[in-house]
Amino acid sequence: MEAARRHESQYARSLIEASLDPLITISTEGKITDMNEATINITGLKKEKLTGTDFFNYFTEPQKAQEVYQEVFAKGSVADFPLTLRHKDGKLTDVLFNGSVYKDDRGNVLGVVIVARDVTDQKRIATELTEAKVFAELATGIAEEAKSKAESATRIAEDAVKAKQQFLSNMSHEIRTPMNAIIGFTKVVLKTELNEKQKEYLNAIKISGDALIVLINDILDLAKVDSGKMTFEHTPFKLAASISAMLHLFETKIQEKNLELVKEYDSKIPEVLVGDPVRLHQIILNLVSNAVKFTTKGKITVSVRLLSEDEAKATIEFAVTDTGIGIPKNRMEHIFENFQQASSGTARLYGGTGLGLAIVKQLVEPQGGSIHVKSKIDEGSTFSFILSFLKTKAGAELETEIVALDTEIKNIKVLVVEDIALNQLLMKTLLDDFGFERDIANNGKIAIEKLEAKSYDIILMDLQMPEMNGFEATEYIRNKMNSNIPIIALTADVTTVDLAKCKAVGMNDYIAKPVDERLLYSKIMSLVKKPIFLKPDASKKVENDATKKSKCTDLHYLAHRTKSDPALMMEMISLYLEQTPPLVSAMKKSLKDKDWDLLHSAVHKMIPSFSIMGISVDFENMAKKVQEYACTQQQTEGIPDLVLKLETICTRACEELEEEFNIIKNTNQ
Repeated sequence: MEAARRHESQYARSLIEASLDPLITISTEGKITDMNEATINITGLKKEKLTGTDFFNYFTEPQKAQEVYQEVFAKGSVADFPLTLRHKDGKLTDVLFNGSVYKDDRGNVLGVVIVARDVTDQKRIATELTEAKVFAELATGIAEEAKSKAESATRIAEDAVKAKQQFLSNMSHEIRTPMNAIIGFTKVVLKTELNEKQKEYLNAIKISGDALIVLINDILDLAKVDSGKMTFEHTPFKLAASISAMLHLFETKIQEKNLELVKEYDSKIPEVLVGDPVRLHQIILNLVSNAVKFTTKGKITVSVRLLSEDEAKATIEFAVTDTGIGIPKNRMEHIFENFQQASSGTARLYGGTGLGLAIVKQLVEPQGGSIHVKSKIDEGSTFSFILSFLKTKAGAELETEIVALDTEIKNIKVLVVEDIALNQLLMKTLLDDFGFERDIANNGKIAIEKLEAKSYDIILMDLQMPEMNGFEATEYIRNKMNSNIPIIALTADVTTVDLAKCKAVGMNDYIAKPVDERLLYSKIMSLVKKPIFLKPDASKKVENDATKKSKCTDLHYLAHRTKSDPALMMEMISLYLEQTPPLVSAMKKSLKDKDWDLLHSAVHKMIPSFSIMGISVDFENMAKKVQEYACTQQQTEGIPDLVLKLETICTRACEELEEEFNIIKNTNQ
């Protein structure tokens, strides 16, 4: 009998542990009596720590959790109630709370059994899907509204189109500006020393950011086509160089997927043609992007061949062939329609808006071209289009080819005209990586003042700024100052910026945000022809070996990250001296007031500065312990000692860094 009971108990336990969701039993007093391994994983606390503690304290809203718990007693059960569990390290997990009472043989309530199902991923996916639908519905809704109004009154329709374009212009700028910082800084951090987990998370951020930019571009391009705003350039360009430069953008992605890229280019094609290279890039970019997305093995072939030519024009066929999943026959006739994909599962598996091919068609046909598709399931697809280009004897305009970073070319002075602080810091970081000198101006007016006081080799000019925007500043530089300094426009506003407007005020080129660092470098190098000039090693030691051992700070890492740039080192030290004392004060006050959330926040903000300023990792670990105790509110008796040690080390660090700041300043005057 005893053996049977023991076997039954073991069987029940194995069922509990088989659950991937947290499963907890709670007494009538709200104390945890038992739990499975999933509960331990989601809270980060051991079984001994959890047992006997208040169940409600592990949620972000304890009072709400307690009310639901009481509701279980009142009703006997509760299902799918949304709550958020908190890990001891601060990580949050969205769960659906399911609970019911359990009783003894006589019907007396002994407690509650809780199952908390993790719905974090489902919630994220649902949010992303909702956002994508909102974007799509917004763009098409505005277009349909403009069309219906046009039927009743032309003047009202024109006003509606203008309002829509202004809205999309503003939306584009507002979304792409923070995305520029997110993607840019992610790339910067990925270049630093990271462990595998950190690389994995940062790559996930970058991939999500890139996907969002594609989504925004698709919707804005579709709106532009619908409103009749799509225009085509007629400029001389070198087709071979243009195709080659564009395909460079896919090299990394193709290598990551172990695919082969085959380029077939007809040598009989005239070297210089007249057309719109930007729109041609966009067409091929969409087709190659699709090919890469839907191909997991094999190769992608991009072929360009001459079909016919006469004295005036050349007719060329472009084809992109992949060995991917293919397209069903019943979907072939709809594949070029808005928001259409090969199957209902395509968006779920591969992502995307279903706008790429619709935009391709609407870029090809208005130029008098045609587009075709051939495909077989599980064998691959070929998308081809035919365009005619005028021939010319004129030379092509200067085109930017993607060039490798040349670390020896350093004596280039760049003026960055940008009003958003995050973008300023990103441009500083990129230009520092290039080894260029750089100054920052917050608007066009300040840029002109700097140009009058100092000479530069090139200007990177944002277009939307207060006081004096990029177009106004460029006009002043060209007409009032009579300067021919190269100017590259930097903009997130892709709906209103076009080469014609930039050229009209005297800009040499433009680059869209988020900035591709290789493209930025290539454009700068194409406009600034500088001789190689190696500077003597001007780095100076800011500390001597005798005192280094007794110091709590070590600026070796900071010097490495800033390439020993005195100005940047001084800027970083100033930021530390500015932010640390208030954080120390907040840490002390929150401990005194037992404000655990504020204590957690203050210490969290301090942690990154320890490694940057070379402070021992022991203090970083102390700060993490304070975070943990503040979060769980356990072992709070150990916090005052740790806070005192952190205050002492931060005070010492500030004193040392003030000395270092003055040494760097004095030795570089």
